Amino acid sequence: MSISNEKDLVERAKSGELEAFEQLIIGCQKKVFNIAFRMVGNYDDANELAQEVFIKAFRSIKNFKGDSSFSTWIYRITANVCLDELRKRKNRTIVSLDQDIELNDGDVKRQMPDNAPTPDMEAESNEVKSIVNESIQQLPDDYKSMIILRDIQGFSYDEISKIVNCPEGTVKSRINRARQALKKILQAKKELFDDEFVK
Repeated sequence: MSISNEKDLVERAKSGELEAFEQLIIGCQKKVFNIAFRMVGNYDDANELAQEVFIKAFRSIKNFKGDSSFSTWIYRITANVCLDELRKRKNRTIVSLDQDIELNDGDVKRQMPDNAPTPDMEAESNEVKSIVNESIQQLPDDYKSMIILRDIQGFSYDEISKIVNCPEGTVKSRINRARQALKKILQAKKELFDDEFVK
């Protein structure tokens, strides 16, 4: 999409034109979902968060100043929405799976939704991918977002700097610390890999 075309669509979206907004998000829908999925590690949650990102973006497009590209702006919203969700999860009350739910007419067994991956998702991921993904999930949220944006989604340092709204130097040092932290986690699981994988 050309810059002038994007500017035109942004102006039309700012005046409330839904079709123009839909045109803007076509190119970044997949990446928004992928970032969300990597951050929260669950397909359904990622879908919900992606929807939340698009609703937030549509509601606040009037505040988009155009000092970055539209996609950078929407990836910033994605990162913030995901980090907010992860913070909320940390503050939630832990529920025992064994504890029955009390109702007026007696207790019932708690039923948990099945979040197991579908067979085609399972086929897509191999063992190493799965171990690396699990290890990324163990990182602190800030480190996790850095690894996902740089090493999984392939954003440049400059793009990440705009997405997370901090200087490029800070981004580079955070990515370096995040990689070191990930390396330590992976080295602790060394026996699960070939010798060549973790050095």
